[in-house]
Amino acid sequence: MRGLVLALTVVMIAGFLVLIAVFVTRLRATPPALPDTITLPDGTTATAFTQGPTWFAVVTTDGTILIFDRTTGALFQTVTITRP
Repeated sequence: MRGLVLALTVVMIAGFLVLIAVFVTRLRATPPALPDTITLPDGTTATAFTQGPTWFAVVTTDGTILIFDRTTGALFQTVTITRP
C-alpha cells in the first residue's frame, strides 16, 4: 500500500512540474505585435479586437467583423453577423 501511495505521489509531482514547465514556456513566447494604427471604414466603431498569426480582426458596433492582413493592413474580408 505504501508503494502505491509513493508511486502516485511521484506521478502527481512529476505532472505538476510538467504543467509548470508548459506554462513557463508558453508565457515566455513573444506574442504577435499589435498594429500601430487601424483604418476603419467611415461610420464604424470598434467594439472588439482579435488577432491571428497573419491577420487581425475588428468587430464593429453594427455587427460586422472586419478582417485585415497583418503585413499590409489591408481589409480583405468582411463578415456580417445576422441573428436568426
